[in-house]
Amino acid sequence: MAGTAPASAAQPQPPHADRPFTSNADGDGLPPGWRLTGEGAARQLEWHSATPVPMGDARVEFYAGDRLIGRPRPGGDGRTFRLGLGIARTTGLHGLQARAAGRRLDTPGATTRTPGQRSLAAAQPPAALPANAVDPGRPGPYRTVTGEYSLTSVRLPGFSAPVEMRGVVVAPQGAPGRRPLALFLHGRHATCYKPHGEDVTGDWPCPAGTRPIPSYRGYLEDQRLLASQGYVTVSISANGINGQDWAAEDGGAQARSSLVRQHLARWAGWAAHPSTAPGAVRRAPTADLSRVLLVGHSRGGEGVNRAAMDSLYPPPADQDGYHGPARWHISGTVLIGPTIFGQNPVADVPSTTILPGCDGDVSDLQGEVYVDGTRGVSRGTALHSAVYVIGADHNFFNTEWTPGKAQAPAEDDFYDDPEHRDPVCSPGTRTRLTADRQHRAGATYIAAAARLFVAGDDRVRPLLDGSGFRAPSADPARVLTHAVGAGRTGGLLPDGPVSVTGGRLCSAVDPSPSTACLGSGTAGLSPHFAQWDTARETGRRAVALRWSAAGSTARIRYTAPVSLKGSGSLALRLFVPPNTSGTRLDVALTDASGHRAVLGRVRVDGLPGTERTASYWARELRVPLTAAARAGLDLRRIASLEVTPRTRSGRAWLMDAWGWRPGTPAVRAAALPRIDIGRLTVKEGDSGVRTFRVPVRVSGHGTGRIRLYVLDPVTGKAADRLVTVRAAGHSVDVPVRVEGNTRFGADVPYDVVVKAVHTSVVGSHRGGVTVENDDPRPTVTVTPVADRVTEGKPLTWRIGLSAPADTDIVAAFLVRPVPQGPELSTKDVDAGWMRDVSGESPDPERPLSQVQGLYLVAGFRPGEVSTEVTVPTAQDRVEEPAESVRFQLTDDSWEPQEGGALLTGAVLDAS
Repeated sequence: MAGTAPASAAQPQPPHADRPFTSNADGDGLPPGWRLTGEGAARQLEWHSATPVPMGDARVEFYAGDRLIGRPRPGGDGRTFRLGLGIARTTGLHGLQARAAGRRLDTPGATTRTPGQRSLAAAQPPAALPANAVDPGRPGPYRTVTGEYSLTSVRLPGFSAPVEMRGVVVAPQGAPGRRPLALFLHGRHATCYKPHGEDVTGDWPCPAGTRPIPSYRGYLEDQRLLASQGYVTVSISANGINGQDWAAEDGGAQARSSLVRQHLARWAGWAAHPSTAPGAVRRAPTADLSRVLLVGHSRGGEGVNRAAMDSLYPPPADQDGYHGPARWHISGTVLIGPTIFGQNPVADVPSTTILPGCDGDVSDLQGEVYVDGTRGVSRGTALHSAVYVIGADHNFFNTEWTPGKAQAPAEDDFYDDPEHRDPVCSPGTRTRLTADRQHRAGATYIAAAARLFVAGDDRVRPLLDGSGFRAPSADPARVLTHAVGAGRTGGLLPDGPVSVTGGRLCSAVDPSPSTACLGSGTAGLSPHFAQWDTARETGRRAVALRWSAAGSTARIRYTAPVSLKGSGSLALRLFVPPNTSGTRLDVALTDASGHRAVLGRVRVDGLPGTERTASYWARELRVPLTAAARAGLDLRRIASLEVTPRTRSGRAWLMDAWGWRPGTPAVRAAALPRIDIGRLTVKEGDSGVRTFRVPVRVSGHGTGRIRLYVLDPVTGKAADRLVTVRAAGHSVDVPVRVEGNTRFGADVPYDVVVKAVHTSVVGSHRGGVTVENDDPRPTVTVTPVADRVTEGKPLTWRIGLSAPADTDIVAAFLVRPVPQGPELSTKDVDAGWMRDVSGESPDPERPLSQVQGLYLVAGFRPGEVSTEVTVPTAQDRVEEPAESVRFQLTDDSWEPQEGGALLTGAVLDAS
């Protein structure tokens, strides 16, 4: 998740950020830990965590209910996160939540489970699958040699500090000829640590007295396995990106791609001129840049996906940190617990995505989109495989993130509460893997992908494509797979024009419980339904089945017949609730002429899961098409698919169905148009209406379709449309009307997000037009209403603004010592009021100026210019002289403003 920013990026923290902030601008208040600060362009929603939030890969996001408000900027303390609110109104900030990859951060241990749901008791691990004929986890014949190189740092667009060019090379000794290259890229982790201590930071460069965390050395075991099999391997360091990507709109994906291609360019040069290579490279066989495997962990996974994209479809030069030809060919990618903020996989580059079943960082397992998001986008010949590793966490794939192995402080990212142990993922359970077992399984499946994508050995395909075989080297890990692409044809997809009877056509992402495939109250998550940038998505669907009696058929009819010609089986991707077993379903097809055949019966079990895991994940189920041939079905014109439950009751979700046959076809990338959304920043002006256009760049070749979403800057709701894009200078017109005025207001972001639909590729998926406020903030005035009262009566002041504003404005006054005479004490004011505004007890009695964080806060709605603040005093029986109190206006840092307005008052004895 997003963690600490460099210390230089931190902003002063308002006192008592762990208490609700309430002002007249929002009488309901905010939950504990939340507060509003600043106004206008500086107005921010702030959340302060009671415990440190580890720096990781999933983004921290603020939600109001199920509506995404935005992605905050991390503070330098590892606990504070701040989000600029733009013109969003504080009245819409109800049900505030801080999440990362679907997991609540602001309420430790909170789940989305609703009362009345049955318990998700842990299931047993599934039975071991039969062994595959070839085991890629066995070491090869070569000894290995290890070395490092360090080159001059590079500068990348948008990052102020240079990024290191460092790599650790593990290569085979004595391997003949040019050897394929595997490049590893680690994910987002803390960057610096203090030796012999527990402190880590996200700074870059590392401050004096600290050292860089060597995350890039965390894959040495994987590298040694590949090197023993004849691969040259290099794992590169990306701390310089991790320390700066908090400000990148894409989370650093383009920067990571640039870094990967910078290294590949060096390797291409060293292959052409070996004498120019560093010593670690010269000791290795010459690399064959026509056979490259990219392996990325977490945000590194998204980075190598973007590098594969940029190698085929170059990005706009001004946002790229590499300028030059792609003198290499990416044969495939391996993505370990990856992020995919842009949901923009590369359809024509084969991929294997490893999904850790106990991932406590990217816990929604959004990497499933690298599989699902390729359907129908391009030719469909590239294999895209998902590998679900039951009991694996996020960090243990990297030894430098693993306690007991790492040089720097490290932790198990799946949080284990000793009082509420998770029956699937807590250490010591039957389903949870140890670090060594997890890493061995990961290395085995990385090697499987290398052997299939790079070496072209089809014998390992059954380990990756849902055929139901295991690699004994990964034992005792239970590893399940499914896939799209390769030998699959004629996708029977719910995303297209279909009708459903006996079931429900549901949406992967939708705020309506009646429309969503899984409602927000579901205990657990589905990787297939990972949230994106909008609360509702069009065209991303599945078929939901619920039955209370056997024999209730669900029928999916396709508007246009689908061809399964040449296929030997029908492969369905379907899931049932976690911890269920023995669900049986009959599968039937009908052709366009009405001929029908029951293909056979399948059985499906749920994965082990709890409310903290993303276990609603599809199993691949295959039924032969022999019955269809016997019944005379025309497999070129299939009109409908039927699924009939044969168990008494249950639920299931059908993702898709395909004609399947064995084999791994050759992949040739299509020439596609590429779309990149930029961001334009403009001043609002003082008058008139001007029209600006969102910078949408279309490059590449051909014609394609994208879905474009325009987000309302106030409500966050998105309007979408399907857009046809053409390369060769064609652009997409997204106008934004800006009306100038002379009133102080907030910056207004008009955001646009896009997603590829067909024969297209999306680079920068998010951008828009940001309209900056260019008017001065109104000044604050103070008028006494009752500033000299007898005890028991309230002190009151009228707070005014010199002019109305278009945004909520907050004026906070901090209590200050009085210059002379007795000062009002904690016993002289209402005890309940003092607890509400400061969180402090009146005892022991002390002057108000000694109460930490005691503020009077005045809030103004847009258009308002006057309000009142009060201090309720308490009457006592003690005879005492007049006592005074003084408050001073603060700045955006909640510190007294030099020359700021003062509130002064005196309280007289009632006797």
